[in-house]
Amino acid sequence: MRVALFATCLVDGLFPDVARATVRVLRRLGHEVVFPQDQSCCGQMHLNTGYPAEALPLIRRHVRVFAGFDAIVAPSGSCAGSIRHQHADTARRFGDERLAAAAEGVAARTYELSEFLVDVTGVIDVGAYFPHRVTYHPTCHSLRLLRVGGKPMALLRAVDGIELAELSAAESCCGFGGTFALKNSAVSSAMLADKVAAIRDTGAAVCAAGDSSCLMHIGGGLSRLHVGARTLHLAQILASTRSEPALA
Repeated sequence: MRVALFATCLVDGLFPDVARATVRVLRRLGHEVVFPQDQSCCGQMHLNTGYPAEALPLIRRHVRVFAGFDAIVAPSGSCAGSIRHQHADTARRFGDERLAAAAEGVAARTYELSEFLVDVTGVIDVGAYFPHRVTYHPTCHSLRLLRVGGKPMALLRAVDGIELAELSAAESCCGFGGTFALKNSAVSSAMLADKVAAIRDTGAAVCAAGDSSCLMHIGGGLSRLHVGARTLHLAQILASTRSEPALA
């Protein structure tokens, strides 16, 4: 299958290893992976902060860049959720039905990584090896907007050598929420403290998730409190093998 990688702004700018890990997993399963060089922000942050007019050119660009691929895979539940649930509606808000129809076509072929692996390829065991104790935080957009359900956990359970630890109150938000963490810093910090305490209680060496934004927030909390755990994206664990370990 010819698959386009939508890396997302945060991954491309701050966490490129997540994009590389996603490519390794997809290629290991026999897919041709293309990285369209003209991709840019999908417009999620503009839409979520009340700037739909500014998001419209980004939606047009996204639809143009990703048209024609069999599937588009993003290592992000929030960006995949925005593409699937906001792009066409925004185009219609501005009276551009042609763009809305094209956006619906792209959205129908857009998947968060765990969705693509489980629902499209039908693969649970991707050949990963990760001999560490791991807990998993289900991010809000993947859980509530995309409804990926237990797909990430199913993929993790199939990883050779892994020890999974249940995270208490796993479905509680970590407190990031994009600009929420800036506009409501006190509430965000309190939510983060609860999440970090729950991670600490698992005794896990790694907290995994499917969104780099949430991992950035959680990772900051873990490092400041010297909890002894670190964060890794789901893709990095799935890409890990005996010859290419995610953790040295």
